[in-house]
Amino acid sequence: MVQINVSQQLKAPIGSVRNYRVSEVVDIADAKCLVQGEIDLMRTNRSIMAKGTLRTEIERTCSRCLSLFSCPLTLNIEEEYSPTMDVVTGTSLSLPGEPGCFTIDENNILDLTEAIREYVLLATPIKPLCHQNCIGLCPTCGGNLNQVLCNCPLKPADSRWSELSKFVLADSEASANE
Repeated sequence: MVQINVSQQLKAPIGSVRNYRVSEVVDIADAKCLVQGEIDLMRTNRSIMAKGTLRTEIERTCSRCLSLFSCPLTLNIEEEYSPTMDVVTGTSLSLPGEPGCFTIDENNILDLTEAIREYVLLATPIKPLCHQNCIGLCPTCGGNLNQVLCNCPLKPADSRWSELSKFVLADSEASANE
């Protein structure tokens, strides 16, 4: 969990900035990830703005060859955290009307864990690849073509597409004659 006590910063003048170095293990989607980087916390007139760049790596399965690999992610975080309690008087404060806004708890602890989790989920590729030129799996034997050369015979094309293959052949012959 990435938690920062901001009680002194809530008492600081508007515009004051504090820099924090982050190096914590965060639980994201049932996996533990080491998150590292820097976060600047700036006091605003009503909240604390967290802004910074964090880096992590998550383990993913390649969408072509199904191998596990480490996927590096860069998270550019920029979130506003609203206090739930006045740091001087101890009275409860009303939260902004925004659904899902981040808050600073009654002990003046700003918890970056949920924001980091959300940014990781948003930064994770939908179709992750172990490397850009991943060949994938052989459709016949299922072998990983990045690791082995299989000698599987090519399946004949579906006869229903035979008329279209004439167009492809004619087009490739025309290109060769140019």
